[in-house]
Amino acid sequence: MILYLRKLNLMLLVSLTLSLAGCSQRQSADLILSGGQIYTMNPQSPQVEAVAVKGDRIIYTGAVEGAYQLRDSETRIIDLMDMTVIPGLVDAHAHLFSLGRSLHQLNLVGTTSSAEIRSMVLDKTGKSSAGVWIQGRGWDQNDWINNQFPSWRDLLGTELHPVYLRRVDGHAAWVNKTALEICGITKDTPDPAGGIIIRDSAGEPTGVFIDNAIELISLKIPQPTNAERSSWLAAAIDKCHSVGLVGMHDAAVDSVKMEIYMKLVQKRQLKLRVYAMLSVDDINGGKAEDFLYGWFDKGPFFSDDHYFTVRSVKLFADGALGSRGAALLQPYSDDPGNSGLMVEDPEFMLSITQRALESGFQVCTHAIGDAANRSMLDIYEKALKNHSGSDPRLRIEHCQVLSLDDVPRFAELGVIPSMQPTHATSDMPWAEDRLGSDRVKGAYAWRKLLDTGCRIPCGSDFPVELPDPLLGIYAAVTRQDCDGNPQDGWFPEERMSVEEAVRGFTVDAAYASFAEDISGSIEAGKLADFTILDKDIFNIPLEQILDTHVRYTIIGGEVVFGIY
Repeated sequence: MILYLRKLNLMLLVSLTLSLAGCSQRQSADLILSGGQIYTMNPQSPQVEAVAVKGDRIIYTGAVEGAYQLRDSETRIIDLMDMTVIPGLVDAHAHLFSLGRSLHQLNLVGTTSSAEIRSMVLDKTGKSSAGVWIQGRGWDQNDWINNQFPSWRDLLGTELHPVYLRRVDGHAAWVNKTALEICGITKDTPDPAGGIIIRDSAGEPTGVFIDNAIELISLKIPQPTNAERSSWLAAAIDKCHSVGLVGMHDAAVDSVKMEIYMKLVQKRQLKLRVYAMLSVDDINGGKAEDFLYGWFDKGPFFSDDHYFTVRSVKLFADGALGSRGAALLQPYSDDPGNSGLMVEDPEFMLSITQRALESGFQVCTHAIGDAANRSMLDIYEKALKNHSGSDPRLRIEHCQVLSLDDVPRFAELGVIPSMQPTHATSDMPWAEDRLGSDRVKGAYAWRKLLDTGCRIPCGSDFPVELPDPLLGIYAAVTRQDCDGNPQDGWFPEERMSVEEAVRGFTVDAAYASFAEDISGSIEAGKLADFTILDKDIFNIPLEQILDTHVRYTIIGGEVVFGIY
């Protein structure tokens, strides 16, 4: 106790000394924001008139007069002209390289039939050298009139090229006959553990592969060069800036992506704050001992400019709901012989979780179905009993379908439910068909989790969904699609408030990455990251959130999107 009091007195003395120094040696601001609405997400001072920035840090929040006292001839001033400033938005679960790749491949989002996709593929083949793999992503059979999985027969006429098309969620792939032949997939090819080869009534492969079975194809596709991957990354970062994102949590970074990131970090050329989740499976098919355990031995990494952090691990418990790979406690209501897939052995998951905690790493696990979520809560509970450290902040990514009995366990165990609001509005047309009227009550249950005391960091899972965080905020507060359907919202009792949704992309995203001391809110001493909007989303009709635009994205005091 005496030692504690001495430390406390020393901290108070240092704080007083710094305050007095600030009074006698006033700083000059590099940037001042004023003239609009500034929402800080700091409950002690929810709104201020002005913000002043020095270098990459906020040095002042408060009245305009106080900010302008820090102005000199070099100070840049952004007159907000009634625009709205919020803390820089962060996507708490997404895939940056995949976004960039999707911008360079066939975009199949919004397609309404396999015939439409075939036409797109044929157009692409006419512009490509023979034998080149034609790739794309974004199809969703649930959006088609015939909402059954497609087959290689739907791609007849494309045989001069192998064709590989990922489903929108990434948990299924559709290929043509040429790809099946190149990869040696026949009637005799067995389903791998944690995966399914969809077959016809005669047992022949149809050309659709679920979860781990996708690797039977993907590992045979020529790998892109690092130069290509770097160009994808640059395009993805530009896209993020344009929608107001200052950072994201990259959910599954393998050794090749890590190499590209590290080169940018060393050159101080990474212009988006990235919280990297280490992939348990390396890009060349290696398992944890080839990549992950090496990081456990080294320990977490933090770049000194706060642009890149490595202190978490990404695991996978099951597949996706749309492809009926999510692991359910009872069979699918629209597929009674199927309960989904657990894609990893629970003992392996437990061992990785324990090893990660011992090495100072957070664990973030993909779990969509109620069986997968329960399994991970059980695994986390066992791991936490043997963990002597503090504040592990274990995460479950998606948490889309929960048994109501498991909802309180998140808060009880301190497990963070990391969720993506637009998944609910994308899935709502068919989710009840998959789950039934009772089980669907535990689907996308944001309010139930919030009411137990959970924080919900929000993301998009891009490129599964569009990267625009305003779409996520709109989905969270309305439970409606962009056409305003259903009229009162889908299970509207689960809606968030606007403040809760914005917290999900700011304060709670920062908390989920252990960054709440330096980001997530607009406060003196924190990083100068801001998203500036043309409307006050806290005080407009909810439907107008869709008509709100990003005017500026500022990271570390630098305008990376917008003109001032």
